[in-house]
Amino acid sequence: MARISYIEENDHPELAELIGTIRAGRRGSLLNLYKLLLHAPPLAACWLDMVSTARFKSALDGRLREIVIIRVGYLNQVPYVIKQHVPQLSVPEGLPVAESEALADWQKSSFFSARERAALAYADAMTRDIAVPDAVFEALRPHFSERQIVELTVLIGIYNMHTRVFKALAIDPEPHHR
Repeated sequence: MARISYIEENDHPELAELIGTIRAGRRGSLLNLYKLLLHAPPLAACWLDMVSTARFKSALDGRLREIVIIRVGYLNQVPYVIKQHVPQLSVPEGLPVAESEALADWQKSSFFSARERAALAYADAMTRDIAVPDAVFEALRPHFSERQIVELTVLIGIYNMHTRVFKALAIDPEPHHR
């Protein structure tokens, strides 16, 4: 059960415009995350913008974005993120369910390319250790432009923030995932 009450849309007409923007940016949904963030409307607005920019205005392909997001969900033990992405977001981006599940222990899997493995090792280092070893960072260079490395870094950072907020506030899974 969430540690903070959910903002109910009908109880807050003053938030109607922002809620409309959130719904438009989240495929018509007002997720539990936003129902909590709406206690601080400016944060809800910038969160939506930041996440949308990192996911949809990036030079990274959708499959790679989903791989990194799901991996961070596993690393930080946040089933909400995994359930939110698998399969409805990951499969359309070319990441089958079996591969999403293999992200829990990707090193033992044969599913992922050298490019994807470099990104996964980077996500692991950023999430587990924060300080990224030079060798892990240098392994990105053959596969990613500098723009893509910046975008990958920010995406991993955003989902580390995401998962920590989910855990701290004990956000409930969406009803369709229960």
